[in-house]
Amino acid sequence: MTSSIKMDVPITSDIMIIGGNSHPELATLIANRLGVKSGGCSVYHKTNRETMVEIGDSVRGKDIYIIQTGSKDVNNNIMELLIMAYACKTSSAKNIVGVIPYLPYSKQCKMRKRGCIVSKLLAKMMCKSGLTHVITMDLHQKEIQGFFDCPVDNLRASPFLLQYIQECIPDYRNSVIVARNPGSAKKATSYAERLRLGIAVIHGEQRESESDMNDGRYSPPAVVPSRTMEVGVGVPVHPAKEKPPINVVGDVGGRIAIMVDDMVDDVQSFAAAAEVLKERGAYKIYVLATHGLLSSDAPRLIDESPIDEVVVTNTIPHELQKMQCHKIKTVDISILLAEAIRRIHNKESMSYLFKNVTLED
Repeated sequence: MTSSIKMDVPITSDIMIIGGNSHPELATLIANRLGVKSGGCSVYHKTNRETMVEIGDSVRGKDIYIIQTGSKDVNNNIMELLIMAYACKTSSAKNIVGVIPYLPYSKQCKMRKRGCIVSKLLAKMMCKSGLTHVITMDLHQKEIQGFFDCPVDNLRASPFLLQYIQECIPDYRNSVIVARNPGSAKKATSYAERLRLGIAVIHGEQRESESDMNDGRYSPPAVVPSRTMEVGVGVPVHPAKEKPPINVVGDVGGRIAIMVDDMVDDVQSFAAAAEVLKERGAYKIYVLATHGLLSSDAPRLIDESPIDEVVVTNTIPHELQKMQCHKIKTVDISILLAEAIRRIHNKESMSYLFKNVTLED
């Protein structure tokens, strides 16, 4: 696929690109596009499963770019990133930039019951390890940028996915952009406005909510004698939600339905939505997302579902899933990451990469 981004300004010799074991192919693509030799960094595990990092070349006074994403072995990926960053920090590197296309634990960015906000903890760990800048892509919630004590560039993959729709989906003018749930309606609206198409929203849930009857919320309040409180006065009970049956708001009959989201992980919800769209008359169904986690038996579920094609970028390696399911397609976004690295290294403005980007994207 063609792109308007060009590497016109040369990269100087005081830059080094190193990568962990999460996505070596992406690290190689970025290094080749920049015309930089990948740094001699060896990341391996000892017999006791401890992570070892050995950097073969000198990093003193250099700008180091660590390519590491959140793949299937997420916890090892995080430790590799932290140890690589700390190794560069203690070896007197000038700047250490973490290029993390998919930020792990980004879905755990809100407080739930007696849990914690894990993405805040991860951000603190990354900054303490030595990262001075972070480049990521399509964060699950944009407010995660506020957890970091260093600059964060949250790039967007939507131009590549929009280009795919225009070039690779026949008769895309007869399409409707579908939000899988009301929460993703803003993203669907952004795609629809750029393509001059209509939108549809799926309302209702396919999965049952987890029971929280035993977490202490329903225990009776303690009886505290007080002269100021009257009998019967207490905290109002929050009304329980009753999830409506699944329904499609909008016309998809005789149209191509294109579902857009930031990641494809729980494929069951996409498959259930596709069945509803099929019942409403959609004759082709596409799923477009930035991050293709495709966990568990996702390839089998996609193959058995009415979905015609799942299009994801290469922020996360998914070659094994593609071998199991021919419906999965990949869009290469390495040129965007390479251009971001080049602009940061040459102290150029990043605003070109965010041209026409709105809060809804």
